[in-house]
Amino acid sequence: MAGLKSEETRGRIVAAALSLFRERGFEAATMRDIADAAGVATGAAYYYFPSKEAIVLEFYRSSAGEMQARLEAALQDVDGLEQRLIELIRVKLAQFAPNRAVLRALLRNGADPGCPLSPFSAQTKEIRDADMAWFRRILVDCGTRIPKDLQPQLPGILWFYQMGIILFWVIDESAGQARTEQLLQLSARSVAFLVRVSSLPLMRPVRKAALEMVEIVAGSQFAD
Repeated sequence: MAGLKSEETRGRIVAAALSLFRERGFEAATMRDIADAAGVATGAAYYYFPSKEAIVLEFYRSSAGEMQARLEAALQDVDGLEQRLIELIRVKLAQFAPNRAVLRALLRNGADPGCPLSPFSAQTKEIRDADMAWFRRILVDCGTRIPKDLQPQLPGILWFYQMGIILFWVIDESAGQARTEQLLQLSARSVAFLVRVSSLPLMRPVRKAALEMVEIVAGSQFAD
């Protein structure tokens, strides 16, 4: 019973925090505000979460966990890299749709890899690694020959591509974020095409240069 009450209290605090982040922005909302909105003492809020950042990380982790079954179902019997990319990213957008305003409030934090809330930070590495595992999965038997030198890097490249789509979606003001759907379909087709032609002999020098650039970017962005 105590455990259930504890989880219920944690849930109330997270829900209150997300609501305040939507209304006021991440920086303006305080832990005292969050505690008041959740109906708990400020000390109790700090007992469960030492900071606002810890609340957001809990939101990230729970969202990632909730998505796993949805990803499994969405990708079942889906063939081809293009369609698998589209379905995978659609699940992410649908999962975060109720909290799109929260992600917008966190944009400033996401740009700094030194911030715990950044998708590039050490604190989000576990979530990032689990996400990249899905990109490795969709490459298996995808109907496209992938060069051996590209195989280790491609999941990370696709993850970066996904982050670009999500960023556009967060700031997309078109009705129902229709432009994001258009961008997703067109860009997934282009990505799948580029992966397909990357195995051609004449693309080897281009592929080598591209992989060198990927290593530079990944080395500067991802925390150890």
